[in-house]
Amino acid sequence: MFEPTTRDGVVRLGAPGTEWLSTGWRGGRRRADAAYSVTVPEDWRCDDVARFVTGRLESAGFDAAEFHDGAPVLLTGVATRHARGARLGPVVAVATAGVSNPAELPMDPPGGELPDGELVPGTVNVVVGTTRSLADGALANLVAVAAEAKAATLLDAVGVPGTTSDAVVVASDPDGEPTTFSGSATRVGAAARACVRESVSAALAARYGEDEPPTGVEDARYGVSTDARADVFELGGE
Repeated sequence: MFEPTTRDGVVRLGAPGTEWLSTGWRGGRRRADAAYSVTVPEDWRCDDVARFVTGRLESAGFDAAEFHDGAPVLLTGVATRHARGARLGPVVAVATAGVSNPAELPMDPPGGELPDGELVPGTVNVVVGTTRSLADGALANLVAVAAEAKAATLLDAVGVPGTTSDAVVVASDPDGEPTTFSGSATRVGAAARACVRESVSAALAARYGEDEPPTGVEDARYGVSTDARADVFELGGE
């Protein structure tokens, strides 16, 4: 399960008959035999993402039918040679990490406007798979566990919890040992946290090498700081 193959800017993480839940483009829950990470060109803009992905998979020698059958796809501006994986217990994680578009979250913001938003291909993408058969809630919760671990790792490394285009894909083996929970105190959750920490750290090191990565919006080519303040309200009751 969850065997990676890398060719021509595409990573395929093979896992036949697996349940996937993706927060990325064309996301949601589906059953498929693989997930893909596709590197896009610098300053990439595209009106037909499905057509672009089909062409990239075919040119890399992969079966685009898997994509059309529902395989989740993540898009990244990071070269696949910088992708890194980690395994522990019943979990494997694969990550790409580029922080040219950091997303800061100041705790004492000055106030401001909400952004309109656009896709910028930098991205920290994480795919987490487990050989356990997770309950529906446990599969959804694994997204939160992976995102939390990613944020903690990035905060320690570059001082921001993420970028403007991060995504998480999680996966569960329907034929594995049934598992009800995936929180941080469980075997699956703890292994996921460790695998995400190691894979993201290694992916950052591979991407930047001897160079210093951006450590905030002022250092980066792109990026946002969420300076807008929300209105707080009470819920009432005793």
